[in-house]
Amino acid sequence: MSNPEDQKQKAKTIASAVLEDGLLIEMICRPEAHQTALVTYRDGKATEQGSVDLPRVGRVTPYSPDNNLLTHGVVLFPSAVGAEKSADELLSEVRTFIHRYADLSESFEELAGYYVLLSWIYDAFSEVPYLRLKGDYGSGKSRCLQTIGSLCYKPMFVSGASTVSPMFRIIDAFRGTLVIDESDFRFSDEKAEIVKIFNNGNAAGFPVLRSEATPTKEYNPRAFVVFGPKIIATRGDFEDRALESRCITEVMSGLPPRPDIPLSLPKSFHTEARELRNKLLSYRFKNLHAQHDLESMRDAGVEARVAQVFAPLLSVVQDEDARKRIVALARGQSGTLRAERSASIEAQLLDIIFEMRRDECPLGVKDIAERFAERYGADFQRPITARWIGAQLRRRLSLVPVKSHGTFVIPATCETKLSSLFERYGLVDVPVDLGTLGTSEGVTSEIPF
Repeated sequence: MSNPEDQKQKAKTIASAVLEDGLLIEMICRPEAHQTALVTYRDGKATEQGSVDLPRVGRVTPYSPDNNLLTHGVVLFPSAVGAEKSADELLSEVRTFIHRYADLSESFEELAGYYVLLSWIYDAFSEVPYLRLKGDYGSGKSRCLQTIGSLCYKPMFVSGASTVSPMFRIIDAFRGTLVIDESDFRFSDEKAEIVKIFNNGNAAGFPVLRSEATPTKEYNPRAFVVFGPKIIATRGDFEDRALESRCITEVMSGLPPRPDIPLSLPKSFHTEARELRNKLLSYRFKNLHAQHDLESMRDAGVEARVAQVFAPLLSVVQDEDARKRIVALARGQSGTLRAERSASIEAQLLDIIFEMRRDECPLGVKDIAERFAERYGADFQRPITARWIGAQLRRRLSLVPVKSHGTFVIPATCETKLSSLFERYGLVDVPVDLGTLGTSEGVTSEIPF
């Protein structure tokens, strides 16, 4: 007969699990009672257990109530399975809580409420957006982080006094919502590591690889899962435009908060937040396996990348008017991206190419360079040569000039790609004779750029 103590030592500690047969397991924590437990859910029935035996895995147990991350409130859990509420009722309670303790614009407050709901079923999707609060010190970012984050699924609060290395382990272990003030991290190497988490963390299937030392002093790579919701506070924009496009942002006004918002959070704040997390746990149990038709969330006025970011959020919105308001925000974000692109070198090149194509001029690299130098040359501290323009076409637009009749041109084979680029950069396409783009006759593979 096996020793119960040996079985306990072999048990695997988990915070949650979703099994292929539909069984859901979630950890609950009661700090006052110094107790943790697991709740299993299947077919509408929730059962609280001290441990669970799983096929091929063995026995799993919750984290100890003495775990340092739990005793210091770094990771928060529900304390029980709360009363089941409709999505509208739950959203109303969530918004009331956020409004009571944080000063946000009405539109972002509504969006934050839906984001809280999304965080509790985020693992039903392949991508999730990030919620971002942008503003200087003293603008109220931290209060908003704490208020919204306290309601999210297994929030993991990370402060600027933390080192980056444990963050990978915490996210991988708990698979919850990262709540972080990025501006607290002062050093560039720390911020670079955080950006790795952000860049890989919005889509499933892109873990971060890190080397770990073995007892024999060897270094083995290990994959850390960083996918999940994230609520981020920053002082400015991210340099990476792709990362910037994954964020739904509220710009903090910096004005004094509403007079009805308490300057310090009362003790009741944490009790209220825990009671809401209990109700949100019921929401997760009921809605995680629901069908989510993301394609029906698409809007013609929203770019594909922005649509991808907003689709999971829109899938939890049942109110038609609220959906229209959030789609309007998505359209606004699309417009901002287009405006930013219009000031880039890529946009400047395409503007000239579009103009030449419209006038049915051959798309010679030398001609493009001459027009670019005349129009934008004063903005650059270097000569605008055909060689440099050719390099920009290849590097920035993936347009590869080829030699035809002694000159380098953009070939007719790039017609489809050009049309796609024109559409992306907001240039209205017009029919054109493919022969004017550059003939394939006499083309060689010689590309000096």
